[in-house]
This record gives sequence, structure tokens and C-alpha cells, in this order.
Amino acid sequence: MDNWKNQLYFGDNLTILRAQHIPAGSVDLIYLDPPFNSNATYNVLFAEQNGSKSGAQITAFDDTWHWGMESEAAFDEVVQQGIGPEKLADLLLALRSFLGNNDMMAYLTMMAVRLVELHRVLKKTGSIYLHCDPTASHYLKLVMDAIFGPKNFRNEISWKRTFAHGSSNRFGPIHDIIFFYSKSDHFKWTNLKISHDQEYIAKHFNFVEPETGRVFQPISLTGAGVRKGESGKPWRDIDPTSVSRHWA
Repeated sequence: MDNWKNQLYFGDNLTILRAQHIPAGSVDLIYLDPPFNSNATYNVLFAEQNGSKSGAQITAFDDTWHWGMESEAAFDEVVQQGIGPEKLADLLLALRSFLGNNDMMAYLTMMAVRLVELHRVLKKTGSIYLHCDPTASHYLKLVMDAIFGPKNFRNEISWKRTFAHGSSNRFGPIHDIIFFYSKSDHFKWTNLKISHDQEYIAKHFNFVEPETGRVFQPISLTGAGVRKGESGKPWRDIDPTSVSRHWA
């Protein structure tokens, strides 16, 4: 079953997942960026072996999802056939009652059956990142909770994808959402650290520790306002309350 490694598949991922090309519990990390609301056909670019362009674009995904026979069949798989958790079936029933048979419901239903398969192939120590936009993020989080469990929700990452731009009657829609879930409590995590550039260090870390020569930044240990709890008590003969502050 190792013939799936180092392979690139194009097209509908549900077909690949259900064809058992990828064994259950074999994937460490999943990132998916499902298209939505762009009214565009998503293409994967390939070239023929002879370099010709005639077959370069292969349609992989059509973003104009509407409620129809395909979404009805997917809904039936979850609700009637029980391919996922019972809570997922309950959720889709509630969402359909609320949303009706519209494009959003079709999108959520088609996402649900795919996320069930992605949960199957993910290792117990694996993680999944789902990229979406605010149009559907609030619904998709419920779907993710139903499949992966609320306790396995790790982060909601707000990604600023563009600069601010003017809108006549609202704030500019300039961010996307990335949901980070694990399959269990025992998941792999690597702390991400990057070095500050020299300009930033020179501006903010402009004090030097004489004993070691290390640079540091002085930061106040107190915050404004008096507190009656532990944060308002004296420490090392310093009473923050006397200057209308508290330990932060």
C-alpha cells in the first residue's frame, strides 16, 4: 500500500479518498483550501510530455456548487447511511432546516463527506488545517466540531490576505480563516521561531546587560488601576497600589 506515496492526484479528492488509494491512519498533516463563492473553475496546470499546451489545463474543481442530486445523495450518506458521527447527521439536519436547499447547504454537505474521509486517513497524532473565508467559516467550524470533536479544536487563525481597501458601507473584507484541529490530544507540534531583523533589535532592545553583554528590553511589570486581589499586594517591598497600579 505504499504506491500512494509521492503521488500527485488531480480532480475530486473524494474519488481518490474513497478509492482507498490512501490507507486509514497514514497521514501526518492535511491542509485544504476548498474554493467557495468565487464563481470560477479551479484548474490544475499540467503540460503534455511533448511540451504542448493543448492539454495543459485540466479542470479539477468547479466552484459553482448548487443543491441538486449530488448534494442530496451526499446528505443521505451522512443522515441515512451514517457514514460519519451521529452528531454530524444531527448537525446537517439542523442546518438544512435553517438554511434550506441552497448553495451554502450544498457546499456544507459536500464538505462534510470529504472531511469524514480526511478524518479517516489522518493519523492519531496528525493535524488538519482548513482554510476558508468568513462567508462559511462559522458553519464549517460546527462541521469540524462534529467530526473531529470540540476538544480537538486548537486554533482559529486569522490571515490578513490583502491590504485595506475602501468599501462604501462596511469594513473591507481582507482576511481569511484557517481552522487548526488535531485528531487526538497526542499530536505533533513544532514551535515556530524566527529571528528579529537587526533594525527591530536596535530599536526595541537598546539596553545591555553588563555581566553578559546581552541586549534586553525593559518592560513594566505593572498595569494601570488598583486591584484588591493578589495582583494588588506588595512584592519585594514594592506596593503597586500606592501608585494606583497592580502587578500585570
